[in-house]
Amino acid sequence: MRKIIHIDLDAFYTSVEQRDNPQLADQPVVVGGQPESRGVVAAASYQARRFGIHSAMPMKTAVRLCPELVILPRRMKVYRQQSSLIRDIFLQYTDLVEAVALDECYLDVTHNRQSIPTATETAQTIKKQIRQKLKLTASAGVATNKFLAKIASDMQKPDGLTVIKPHQVDDFLRELPVNKIWGIGPVTHQQLKEKKISTVEQLRQLSLREMQRLWGKRGTRLYQLARGVDDEPVDPSEDRKSVSRETTFAQDLFSSQRMEQELNQLSMEVSQVLTNEKLKGRKVTLKVRYADFQIQTRSYSQPGGWLPESKIRQISHQLLAKTSALDKGVRLLGLSVSGWWSENRSQLDLFQRN
Repeated sequence: MRKIIHIDLDAFYTSVEQRDNPQLADQPVVVGGQPESRGVVAAASYQARRFGIHSAMPMKTAVRLCPELVILPRRMKVYRQQSSLIRDIFLQYTDLVEAVALDECYLDVTHNRQSIPTATETAQTIKKQIRQKLKLTASAGVATNKFLAKIASDMQKPDGLTVIKPHQVDDFLRELPVNKIWGIGPVTHQQLKEKKISTVEQLRQLSLREMQRLWGKRGTRLYQLARGVDDEPVDPSEDRKSVSRETTFAQDLFSSQRMEQELNQLSMEVSQVLTNEKLKGRKVTLKVRYADFQIQTRSYSQPGGWLPESKIRQISHQLLAKTSALDKGVRLLGLSVSGWWSENRSQLDLFQRN
């Protein structure tokens, strides 16, 4: 039986800011853009959340909810550095560490390096180490699979630890809201509402055949998750399908020159990784998130040969021209290269690293 831990740093960006500036310790703090420049909330401290403030909220709305709000710019270099230090702690216990985001990881501690007998004790030790070394708190979920561990880590935030033992799985899931299950998004959730299904227990009343009829292969997966079954391994390295970079702006961009400058930087960063990993791609994909949070993508595939940096940069500009960026304003730009022309390598996708 596997022992899986999901670790989630509590309000990571703002916790780092409050730690580095103790005067902010009890203040409502957000990281993001300024309200006068149409900025949005990238992260909110727990003190700010008490006012109803959350990530992706327009900063003007956040300030209206909390006039004394402290607004700080993002320090991504610092957050990445702290994330790396936390990952080093994880690696003291197991090589099986799967990064989901800067502040979130899965660990398989079935066989841990410290010979700690239980996953619960391991999680407690890791949480204590993070607190002592980095002055940050983390919430942890412990279970026999990733799905359950992830749900568990959200149960007692902040600084929580929730353990789901095998014999507790059925009762734990029974009254859980159905949209807690992976793969149930807004559309599926609405379908279930129409069927008067709001809990996992109610979802279990559907047969496997009925769920497959409704959702195809995904129905099989939902059927298993509703019963706490998840065989997905903690995988520290996946076959890289793309090399990607993205950047979110504190204020919306409306200048084509500025957008192209940002794309030039993204092209250079992606190309550097391609060179380091000895990868050569044939497909460029541009991702644009507009001021209204709608996302648009545009792609180009090279008929023959591979794409050097100069070509990637040129194509990114051409793809940008095929979007509504100048009309709608841009909040995020992302660029990825895929469709390998030569040898592939195994690595985490850069979107997971950053």
